[in-house]
Amino acid sequence: MTKRVRVLPAAVAILLALGLAACGDDPEPGDPSWANGSPKAVATSEAPPPEDPAAPTNGKAPRTPSESPSTPAFRMPTKAAGTPGARKVVDAFKAAGLKVTNLRNRTVDCGPDGAGIGCAELLTTDAVKVYVFPNEANATNQMDVWGADAFRKGAVVLSYLGTKTGAAERKRYNDVLTKLG
Repeated sequence: MTKRVRVLPAAVAILLALGLAACGDDPEPGDPSWANGSPKAVATSEAPPPEDPAAPTNGKAPRTPSESPSTPAFRMPTKAAGTPGARKVVDAFKAAGLKVTNLRNRTVDCGPDGAGIGCAELLTTDAVKVYVFPNEANATNQMDVWGADAFRKGAVVLSYLGTKTGAAERKRYNDVLTKLG
């Protein structure tokens, strides 16, 4: 039994030594050798790639497309004829004595780089957001998403999401939009 006791610690010591020898030095984070799995840094004595003769010579870097060439360019939708613009709606609110503080044009948020909800125009104030959609179907779809926090007339949607506008004040904004025609 004493032979087994002596063999076991020796076997553990050998396995531990082999395991540590296999580890080697780990490269530092950010070391380029991490990419190819080698434990040593890759030599960087390669010459830079030759200039592309088709590259523009205007001093600007060539633009890398963010989408495939077959994807058509995004075009912002336009409001339907006869639909009041967001600015006209906000001006009507102002004329009715309603608050239009901190007015911001956020139409850019209608497209794919913003919320991407497909509106044609978006003006926001502290009390209400005015969305103008290209048609009533798009406006109705968005109303279904926002529910009780929004009001729609035609292709124009008033959103109260994220505002502190009370129910009585909301009704006044809604009434102005209804009368706007």
